[in-house]
Amino acid sequence: MTPLLNTQDPAVGTTSARSAVSCTDAELAARIRELEEAMRVLMMEQLQCIAEADHRGGYAELGFRSAQVWLQGLLNIDARDAKTRVKVARNVEDRQSLYGEVMPADLPETAAALAEGAIGLEHARVIVDGVRRLPEYARCHQVGKVESTLAGYARMMTPRELEKLAERIRYLLDQDGAYDDEEDQHESRELHYTVARDGMTVIKARLDRETGAKFAALMQPLAAPRPEVEGEKDPRTVGQRNADGFAAILDLALDHDGVPRSGGQRPHITISIDFDDLKRGLGFIAAETGLPGTLNTERAITAENARRIACDAEVLPMVLGGDGLPLDVGRAKRTAPTHLRATLLQRDGVCAFPGCDRPPGTPEAHHIPLGRRWNNRAGQHGDALRSPSPDPAHPAMGNHHARWATRVHPTAHSGPKANATTRR
Repeated sequence: MTPLLNTQDPAVGTTSARSAVSCTDAELAARIRELEEAMRVLMMEQLQCIAEADHRGGYAELGFRSAQVWLQGLLNIDARDAKTRVKVARNVEDRQSLYGEVMPADLPETAAALAEGAIGLEHARVIVDGVRRLPEYARCHQVGKVESTLAGYARMMTPRELEKLAERIRYLLDQDGAYDDEEDQHESRELHYTVARDGMTVIKARLDRETGAKFAALMQPLAAPRPEVEGEKDPRTVGQRNADGFAAILDLALDHDGVPRSGGQRPHITISIDFDDLKRGLGFIAAETGLPGTLNTERAITAENARRIACDAEVLPMVLGGDGLPLDVGRAKRTAPTHLRATLLQRDGVCAFPGCDRPPGTPEAHHIPLGRRWNNRAGQHGDALRSPSPDPAHPAMGNHHARWATRVHPTAHSGPKANATTRR
């Protein structure tokens, strides 16, 4: 074990090593803090040396174009780290006049906090950047007050928190410049999406502040971890929860009447699948699962997922000829009509799964196996419907995923208590 604590024996004046495993929790925490302060003090000493090397320009004689490139190779660090050290060093260095008089650093409060070990390099970088981004008149007349404020709060804040404070100060002192920055961000907005070779959609976006705030406000409640069920936490990763939350946003948008129409229809996805393949796995043709369907993106989708979507969808029967051209088209009919959805909302209100926190009105309508199936008597029996969350990863989607199963007690009547959800 590498020695962590050094203790000096006053009798002999020697230093002995003390292993970390022999320390108490309080001693470990105290020593970690002491070492951090010591490293920060040493960092300040290194910054002084970097500033002096920058002034002498010896790196040019060695063939380096800048102090940053020289330092990057010397210390084997990233370019960003080298740039930060050189930038901070130039603002916290001890300077001398032509007559040998000691002059204060450009940012004296920051230099003092670094020398004490009270703040780290990242704190100093935030202060330097915050001062440099001030408008010209503020740099001339208020830089001392701004730097003192930031250096004082740096002793209590993390670099990220300090960066937000520096931004608020700049917004206060340079409102026109801040507005121009926001306009530039709006102009640089972008969102790209494409369908990868495996059929998944890849999205990359940069959103302006306002749009990003709207996105975060929608995502946070929909991507939150689900409540524990029987002591088991939500098994989804953060990325999976975000993807499920984004899918829920799309479902809510598709169900909203205010979405612009295309060709006289509300935005929707289209799945083309053979009716017999759609019925497979529902008790009619139990030996097979069915051939895949085709999405409007011309990508395949399994019959199982097509059945899940068809539970609360508009079904348009169409007879196709051998060449794939339509020979006869029937009338579109929702598998969960409006009057039954209203009944579900009145009866269940929210998702029928115990403990679900999805907002009222957002669940979809899905079918509980009763012997009467949606594909032969679509939407005629309200008792066969329940209100699960639209999230495919939600436990309530048990009819289509293997983890949960939903059944109706044989002696129960219609109503919320008739539904029982059990774990498989």
